[in-house]
Amino acid sequence: MRRWLTRVLWLLVVLLIVVIAIVWGLLRGSLPALDGTQPLAGLQAPVSVTRDALGVVTIDAGSQADAMQALGLVHAQERYFEMDLMRRTAAGELAALFGPAAVEMDQRMRVHRLRARTRAHLAEAIGAQPEVIQAYVAGVNAGLAGLRVRPWPYLLLRQPPAPWAAEDSVLTGLAMYADLQDPGNQDELAMARLRDVVPPPLYALLAHDGSEWDAPLFGPPRGNARLPGADVLDLRRPLAVPPTTTAARAEPDVHGSNTMAVAGALTADGRAIVADDMHLGLRAPNLWFRVRLRYPDPQAPGGKVDVTGFSLPGLPAIVVGSNGYVAWGFTNSYIDNADFVPVPAAAPGTVDGIRRYEERIQVAGQPDVLLQVRESAWGPVLHTRADGSGEALRWTAQLPGALRLDFAAMARAGNLDEALRIADHAGIPTQNLLLGDRNGRIAWRLIGARPDRAAGCPPAGAAQPAAAHCAPWPIRSDRSPALVDPPSHRLWTANGRVLDGEALAVAGNGGYDLGARGRQIRDGLLARDRFTEADLLAIQLDDRALFLARWWTLLRQVVERSDDPALQRLEAASRHWDGRAGIDSVSYRLARGFRGKVVDALTAGLLAPAKAQLGDQYLAPRLAQFDGVAWPLVTERPPHLLPPTYPSWDALLADAARQLETDLAAQGPDLAQRTWGERNTAAICHPISRALPAFARRWLCMPAEALPGDRDMPRVQGPAFGASQRMVVAPGHEADGLVHMPGGQSGHPLSPFWGAGHEDWVKGTPTPFLPGRTVYRLDLTPGTAR
Repeated sequence: MRRWLTRVLWLLVVLLIVVIAIVWGLLRGSLPALDGTQPLAGLQAPVSVTRDALGVVTIDAGSQADAMQALGLVHAQERYFEMDLMRRTAAGELAALFGPAAVEMDQRMRVHRLRARTRAHLAEAIGAQPEVIQAYVAGVNAGLAGLRVRPWPYLLLRQPPAPWAAEDSVLTGLAMYADLQDPGNQDELAMARLRDVVPPPLYALLAHDGSEWDAPLFGPPRGNARLPGADVLDLRRPLAVPPTTTAARAEPDVHGSNTMAVAGALTADGRAIVADDMHLGLRAPNLWFRVRLRYPDPQAPGGKVDVTGFSLPGLPAIVVGSNGYVAWGFTNSYIDNADFVPVPAAAPGTVDGIRRYEERIQVAGQPDVLLQVRESAWGPVLHTRADGSGEALRWTAQLPGALRLDFAAMARAGNLDEALRIADHAGIPTQNLLLGDRNGRIAWRLIGARPDRAAGCPPAGAAQPAAAHCAPWPIRSDRSPALVDPPSHRLWTANGRVLDGEALAVAGNGGYDLGARGRQIRDGLLARDRFTEADLLAIQLDDRALFLARWWTLLRQVVERSDDPALQRLEAASRHWDGRAGIDSVSYRLARGFRGKVVDALTAGLLAPAKAQLGDQYLAPRLAQFDGVAWPLVTERPPHLLPPTYPSWDALLADAARQLETDLAAQGPDLAQRTWGERNTAAICHPISRALPAFARRWLCMPAEALPGDRDMPRVQGPAFGASQRMVVAPGHEADGLVHMPGGQSGHPLSPFWGAGHEDWVKGTPTPFLPGRTVYRLDLTPGTAR
């Protein structure tokens, strides 16, 4: 019996070893080839692909088409699954991979029918050089076919990867629209519903569009709101409905970034320097892929392209970077890119003018789900009432030209003026473009597709439906506002309002961020007369808590003389103001939490009348500029604007502090241990990790390290949100450039480049902008691919 048990145990051990060996072999089979020689059909000349210790790729080719074919191969072998997620996100096709859990998400995107629209206007999206995208697509499919085993996530999902097509590259770009803009336009709809049911003075307060923190490039700050008198608005009157809850709001992420530039007048040798860090959801691997492309091009200065920067797997282009003559970076513009239009109910027996489509959503392991899409001349009907009326949405991403691959021509721009001309034809989500050239010049302009609304139609961002006489608007990307060679020799953007006056009225307000981050960057630029790359990186890494300093002072006023035991514990923990969002800071976490509780109470009181009247139709608005209202409220303390559930302003503030103490004490009795780093801990994981059991997830995540920084300061860092890259570079001086990137280059956990460079991003340690010494070299030769 004992001998039999021993044999069984040995068999189980052998079986386990065999299973592990098979799994290990399958995982290694999906790793790309990094060294050697590989034939690739379609190449016109040999191409070299080298990688440095961080996996940063350099491609040397004999033509743009060959370079893009090699880039496609590299993208596919390092990131095919992530590319697949991008195209499926835009098209609403995730359920085909992930099953029923993704159906609702697919329905929200499929209503826009972006794949069907892309197919209908593919030639316009591909642009003037279709052979380039064709070469890229060929490279992608060759790279996928060249792997001995399908990319490892497909093994877990038990799904085969579908081949790549030109329309998929367009959809990859459209996925950025979905990330940077709101496909449902919920904020505008929420504000429109508020406007319909609350008194105009209350709506004006909620819609206040600025604060004393504004730092626009044009015009003055809006300033804080002027609070209405009791004769105009009184929340204590019977009109007001007491709030039933002050449940914490989910603070929205800022999708957009920081950029700054200084002209040659402010540098020792006349170089212009551009700094860019794009704030997005963070994952492993990173969204971006670092690459340097070198190839002959008769249209480029000197007859060749040498461009380094960040590519987006799925697109044959450098998205931000420098080509030796021009450097460029982006922040999300937050102009108004969408309009709701009322759809009336059709009279019985009449034609309603609505087109109807049946979209079939494939679901892994389940029958297909059919989605009925109703579409007016303005766009898909997103909301339908029982009588057939509703609201249709017109969104720039739906229209021909929203995504055009001609922006890749930025790689050959020879100076600022050429770059601005290329920007006229850029089909991308509307961005703030910052440029610097090797002559020391700098510029800002809006770039990308934006609505071309007719004169006399409601101004953008008015949170009201289009007038009956207004025709559906087209999009345009030329004749954008710009600021070239500013007298201050400095430029900055940080998702806040940039424009003023008539230009702002045309562009509209699509949810500009609070200006605190932008003002901190502006003031950092104004504090110096000379700059190097390291100086701009220091501004990018600035985690000083200037915005929250006065909220800490207010908290101290609340707790200093209280005999409430809870507030006394807060008083003891908050005595020292660190002044930074450092990982060891307790005072920062307390000040931030206190402000959040106060804002929850204030918004609950102001929004209570709308919630009561709208019921199920109520949508919570994103009040990005609310500090311009909150601070006057808590400093002026008008009795008539006190939320009705509180007997006094002192009671509201004390209750906010008490709630904060309760929340923190639930995590441990010693408030001195409740640091910001405990709250702000990295949770940066591969997308597939959510489908795995908890014990296995850690293998697909970056280390759970405490992160300095926060949203209202230049160093934007959250658990899974923040700077998806940092770049500081002077065109013509790329060797002095600096860069950071979280998450690493490769999407394979067995790759030497999994997480490579992530630790430098966490610590803020500078990494050279240009690729380092070659560690791996793969030579691609014309011939038949394996």
